[in-house]
Amino acid sequence: MGFNDALAMASSYYVATANPWAAAERLVGDRQADLVVVGGGCTGLSAALHGARAGLSVVVLEGGKVGWGASGRNGGQMIPGLRKSAVELVKALGVERARALLDLAFEARDLVVDFIEAEGVACDLKTTGHLLGAAKAGDIRWMEAEAACLTKIMNYPHVALLSAAEARDEVDTPYHGGLVDRRGGHLHPLNYTLGLARAARAAGVVIHEQSVVTSLETGAGVRAWTSGGSVSAAHAILAGDALLEGLLPRVNRRIMPVANYVAATEPLANPAALIAHDMAVSDSRFVVNYYRLSADGRLIFGGGERYTPDPPRDIAAFVRGHMETVFPQLRGVAITHAWGGLVSVTQSRLPHMGRQGEVLFAHGYSGLGVILSTLGGKLLVEALLGRSDRLDRFAALEPAPFPGGVALRGPLHVLGMLWYAMRDRL
Repeated sequence: MGFNDALAMASSYYVATANPWAAAERLVGDRQADLVVVGGGCTGLSAALHGARAGLSVVVLEGGKVGWGASGRNGGQMIPGLRKSAVELVKALGVERARALLDLAFEARDLVVDFIEAEGVACDLKTTGHLLGAAKAGDIRWMEAEAACLTKIMNYPHVALLSAAEARDEVDTPYHGGLVDRRGGHLHPLNYTLGLARAARAAGVVIHEQSVVTSLETGAGVRAWTSGGSVSAAHAILAGDALLEGLLPRVNRRIMPVANYVAATEPLANPAALIAHDMAVSDSRFVVNYYRLSADGRLIFGGGERYTPDPPRDIAAFVRGHMETVFPQLRGVAITHAWGGLVSVTQSRLPHMGRQGEVLFAHGYSGLGVILSTLGGKLLVEALLGRSDRLDRFAALEPAPFPGGVALRGPLHVLGMLWYAMRDRL
């Protein structure tokens, strides 16, 4: 059993409220296709869907159940942009390259919303905005600079700076202010992922669940092996994020699997008293707290710090402590569902996208994969079909490998997280 399997996805609110999905059979025997996709989350399913609609024969190999990786476990927050701020990107890349990169990231939001509307995906989509709360008074200075950069330099007029009082009007916790992106929002991530899977199936994609890829042969095309068979194809797309299990060393050296934990309360008597206008909310701490309301009025809360690889013995109790720090008025409220999952971060906190011969990959969304992953899959297929300029914007920024390689990245990451946690507290 892998680490992700121990994180109680079956007990999640998302599984309890999932749309119907006809399970796919595991791979048995040998198949051929134009494209084999490793991973049945949003990146892989988006790539499969775009490939099939472009006329490719596509097989998806999912090691567990479709959507049960990071794509279906996350907080469901739609946050336009990248983990690096616009100010940081301009400083590092210059205005022109920063704008080109952010334009793509902002496109991801419309790609997701348009797909949901076109396909009629029932995933509780709310385009009510995202609020980044200022956890420290000093955060207001960089938020002011960020709002100015987005509005005046990036031509993105959808953000607004809030005072402490205005932030309190939006969410009933004492932030020092905040930054609102009106094009943010939230959704039910598992149902969105299953919507991608249904659309891919309808386009002719063959999906195999319970089919862990154990090795990948490259040369004249690729061949992906599982315990039950293989798929030979002209190209492969690796879309397993934190769960790729060493299929391509170039990928594994550049991502750090990080566990996060989420809980859902019972339906609240007055959810609007907590979050007035149903926005997605996160804060400016390095170890982020993030939360939103569900369609049936629960608080879905994620966050907290854990620096060892083993999960908490009681996930609900672990999350409760952090939730009640943010919302003491919820002390003692019943938690009905609690679960966790692995996401991957990169050293640069920018996605790692690119290709190595016949193999293409996208991962390392560093907490913003709810909408970036769908874009990642689309960009991979664009490159596969001969238009690589958009993928190349990300490929040119390949993150550095984690120091010490796969063996030491975990202990070194723990030290780094402890340092930033201390900074948060100070």
